[in-house]
Amino acid sequence: MTTRPIREKLKRFGFGPVSRRRTEWLVSLPTVVWLSLFVVVPTLLVFVVAFRPANPYGGIGRGWTLETLRGLAAPGLLTIAWRTLWMSLLTTVISLLLALPAGYTIARAPARWRNRLLLLVIIPFWTSFLVRVFAWKALLHPEGPVKRALAALGLVGPQATLLYHPAAVVLVMVYTFLPFTILPIYAAAEKFDFRLIEAARDLGASPFRAFRKVFLPGIRAGVVTAVLVVFVPSLGSYIIPDLVGGPSGEMIGNKIAQRVFTDRNLPLASALSAVLVLAVLAPLAAILALQRKGKKSGIVIGEAP
Repeated sequence: MTTRPIREKLKRFGFGPVSRRRTEWLVSLPTVVWLSLFVVVPTLLVFVVAFRPANPYGGIGRGWTLETLRGLAAPGLLTIAWRTLWMSLLTTVISLLLALPAGYTIARAPARWRNRLLLLVIIPFWTSFLVRVFAWKALLHPEGPVKRALAALGLVGPQATLLYHPAAVVLVMVYTFLPFTILPIYAAAEKFDFRLIEAARDLGASPFRAFRKVFLPGIRAGVVTAVLVVFVPSLGSYIIPDLVGGPSGEMIGNKIAQRVFTDRNLPLASALSAVLVLAVLAPLAAILALQRKGKKSGIVIGEAP
């Protein structure tokens, strides 16, 4: 059955290609306006303020200057920027290593168990994020159950502290962002044809090789989404380093808050925020470049070749 008569009838009612494009623009217009007013414009203002001098009274001075940008090269800020980067990368890698087998297992579970397993993943969202971070602070306290259990096993000394350390920040961030990693991987794995893995096993591939060569390329879109939804929020994390990190676990988000509320240096806070925005846009630009390259070569990122 051909669709040509249907297209001709639609054209009579004004539903041609031009009308369809106009309709798409009209539908997208509210979203474009919203993003422009509340995302693009504030971001541009942050970049503009980064080139203004600081006011002695805590405001923004007149004129333009590059001194604020030169202040970003201070050794202390470079150390915190490097710490933010490697802690965010480590959080992303650990979350991905934990989420891949979890998403695979949930997708292959019987239907009656699948919803129950997903419920276990979603349950943490029922509790306030701040309450969960404070709970981890109590668990990692020097007199908390985790410290006592590790001391009883002889894994840590009596003077060891689990709080106010970069490892504590990574641990709590992995706990916080792990559900966001599992859900997109499960969503992609649910649509995956697991008969391909069985075929690879029949052809002599080991379970791990079949998982790596067949399953991972087949859920590439879910993996990319999981990486973005963990790495980007990790870069701007503020509450977790503030509560369980201490001075040795400070990240850029903590320095931005200090410059705004304590030092009242809004231009420097804007400059740090601009660096954070660029760090967030870098992986997004890399993904878009890979997608464009994949389309030119005939391979779409997120689909198995």
